Amino acid sequence: MKSLRVMIVDDSALTAKKIGAMLEDAGHIVAGVCESGNEAVEVYQDVKPDMVTMDITMLGMNGIEATKAILQQNNNALIIMVTAHGQEQMVIEAIEAGAKGYLLKPIKQDSLIQMISKVYEKYADD
Repeated sequence: MKSLRVMIVDDSALTAKKIGAMLEDAGHIVAGVCESGNEAVEVYQDVKPDMVTMDITMLGMNGIEATKAILQQNNNALIIMVTAHGQEQMVIEAIEAGAKGYLLKPIKQDSLIQMISKVYEKYADD
């Protein structure tokens, strides 16, 4: 699989750093890191990532709202939700909002890479 540019959205700097290290270890590029849904929506067009990992629970604009807003900018955006156990209803809402997949925390590298590959192969338009 080709190297993808991935934007990480998570209000936990530690989680974002871990996801970034896993992505880079697998040959992908961290195109940007955002700490909030608001920031993700603001910088998405400038960053133009191939894919986004989006935390669901964040202060201000949550991941579901940010997903909807990004998809209004680009209805082909590939967004994977990142969530803790016990948030199944929020995952359903995120998928209904247009997310293409989800990962449960704590994230394992093989799960992350498999989900990115699966979503990219299924939904990318190149």
